[in-house]
Amino acid sequence: MSHERTEEELGDVNGLTKEKVDKLVKVYIKDAKEGLLETKGWPMNFLAYMVPKVVFKAYTRVLAKAYLNININAVYPVYVKIELNNNTGILIVEEGTESPVMVALMPHGGPPGLFFSRTEVSTF
Repeated sequence: MSHERTEEELGDVNGLTKEKVDKLVKVYIKDAKEGLLETKGWPMNFLAYMVPKVVFKAYTRVLAKAYLNININAVYPVYVKIELNNNTGILIVEEGTESPVMVALMPHGGPPGLFFSRTEVSTF
């Protein structure tokens, strides 16, 4: 399974399932163990960051479809200055909390299955 094919399958919001996401994770782990990530077309820049982010977004969409009575969205506040990263982030904590609070306080019936980068809807 190539990276391009995986993007096509996970990009199909209506056809996205937990099983498809699980399959992606299993293929990724198998390719990693066999040293085939680059050969199979996985993104090599920020690899440890990019693949989990795609999986996170995909599971968000799956959950949003499964639980229509709950607004399920994901949010990335951007790189925040915290002790965990030795305060190397670009935002102070107060700025970094704006987006998670905004998403948590969205009214019932708001848009489900979205990914927010700060306060803007981001692409899949």
